[in-house]
Amino acid sequence: MASEVAGSVAEPVQCPVCFKDFAASEINAHLDRCLLNNDSCPTSTSKDMNGPPLKKPRISSEASSPTVNTTDSSEARKSTAPPSPIFRMFQTNINKGPVQSERNTFLSNKPIASTAVSKGTKRHSPDEMGAGKAMGQFCIDPPASNTLIKTPGDTTPVRALLNIDKPLAEKLRPTTLEEYFGQNKVVGEHTLLRSLLDSQEIPSLILWGPPGCGKTTLAHIIASGNKKRGTARFVSLSATSTSTNEVREVIKKAQNELKLMKRKTILFIDEIHRFNKSQQDTFLPHVECGTVTLIGATTENPSFQVNAALLSRCRVLVLDKLSVEAMGLILLRAVATLGISVLGEDLSDRIDQDELDPTELRSEPKVYIEQKALDTIAHLCDGDARAGLNGLQLAVQARVGAARPGQSGSGSTPHDIVVQEEHVKEGLQRSHILYDKAGEEHYNCISALHKSMRGSHENASLYWLGRMLEGGEDPLYVARRLVRFSSEDVGMADPSALPQAVSAFQACHFIGMPECEVILAQCVVYLARAPKSVEVYKAYGNVKASLRNHKGPLPSVPLHLRNAPTKLMKDLGYAEGYKYNPAFSAPVEQDYLPEELRGMDFFTWNPSDL
Repeated sequence: MASEVAGSVAEPVQCPVCFKDFAASEINAHLDRCLLNNDSCPTSTSKDMNGPPLKKPRISSEASSPTVNTTDSSEARKSTAPPSPIFRMFQTNINKGPVQSERNTFLSNKPIASTAVSKGTKRHSPDEMGAGKAMGQFCIDPPASNTLIKTPGDTTPVRALLNIDKPLAEKLRPTTLEEYFGQNKVVGEHTLLRSLLDSQEIPSLILWGPPGCGKTTLAHIIASGNKKRGTARFVSLSATSTSTNEVREVIKKAQNELKLMKRKTILFIDEIHRFNKSQQDTFLPHVECGTVTLIGATTENPSFQVNAALLSRCRVLVLDKLSVEAMGLILLRAVATLGISVLGEDLSDRIDQDELDPTELRSEPKVYIEQKALDTIAHLCDGDARAGLNGLQLAVQARVGAARPGQSGSGSTPHDIVVQEEHVKEGLQRSHILYDKAGEEHYNCISALHKSMRGSHENASLYWLGRMLEGGEDPLYVARRLVRFSSEDVGMADPSALPQAVSAFQACHFIGMPECEVILAQCVVYLARAPKSVEVYKAYGNVKASLRNHKGPLPSVPLHLRNAPTKLMKDLGYAEGYKYNPAFSAPVEQDYLPEELRGMDFFTWNPSDL
């Protein structure tokens, strides 16, 4: 009947709340009832007009009921009450209930076992339900049990080590000074740098030290402290892959940050010695005026590899090679993070039983590592934390990978995994020797070899020779240095030392490494045991000093010492008065030095006498 009236008067009007058709004269009254009183909508006035499907209820009927029959939960879900009418413009998640549930699950980062209401589960009051509905929230009851339900993607820390996407040294990089071991002389409790870090007054720094001693880590720790307080922004670049234009762009942004945000920029340049002199000059005015705080890391001597002007604007911090004790602490922190038990400790003390499913211990093998294996890594990594941690990772990966799932029978407990000393040695292959053929250590070792032979210490001489050769030094370079030493330090005390060194050089050139290493060792021992004399070396040094310090033009060669191959030269007095020594049976009295230097004895003369 309502539809006939609507047809005779005017076209039907659709309710924006319940989407039913009403006559134009009835729509206002219906909206008042529908919105204010939450009344049920009257029967549609158009039988052939089908409305859209009703929106699923946000809250189950059990939640609004004071008593729930937990045994008939499935029937209860089927007999849900009709939903409260909601404008379509607010229905942003129509038919997307599961998606919203997954989103909430992801944000909470806690797997949800079931959304069904179970006995003992806390239920929200009708007021709380209404508040949540008014805010557009999707209410989900928490699980009844406190047991952590693992998703299929969960893995144990050790098993996850097989699929690690970064080296272990990068994954375990310290973020605070409390986790930073081995550099107490630089960042200890009462050091200058520690005081500056605490006060957030960071000067421009050059961090100089061997690989793996913590230069990059210290820079990131400094930056993280400033970023947390919002006092500075941190930019990290590598000199191996950064152009000058990129550096200028960073400096330009740093200027804008300082002008607009009153915030400084900490610019970290790794391997800063890779920049040439002109590239390093780019930083000079900006470090000078404080636009950027420069932190450079280098393994090379800054005196040789960094501009003197830039060096004067920065404070050089020398980081030492990590000690064995510091490496031990770093390795213990690593195995604790990975959940690996040191052999001899109780596994139950290292695993929190409250956080793991009891079936987890039966499905995954227990991983142990011998304390002797950790000690071996600490000694063989030569103070390089990066090499030590990555060697540990490789050894554990090999052992865990060998214990593939399915090797033991179904239902049986998997065998324990033990990382032993031989596995660690296999991972490191050999001692990690710090040596750079073109860097600081190259000159340090050759200097130590030279001085050990000069001091006649044959054992030290052999050690430094082995240090260089095992580090990859060119044997011909060492042989050339031995030839020089045989004349400079042995000299006339043992004239046969020079032929010995030359023979060693030729032998090394003929047969090469590794066969020539014993030839070099023989020559080194010979020179170390030989008597020493530096009179020739010092006398020639006095000659050079005399020539350099001479005032005025150098004296001319005496006429009787000059050669006279032509008649003109003879007429000019060349070679006149020269006494040919073989023609005399006795020593000949004759002057051989210029007149200004007659009586000069370079073996006893001191340049300070000038």
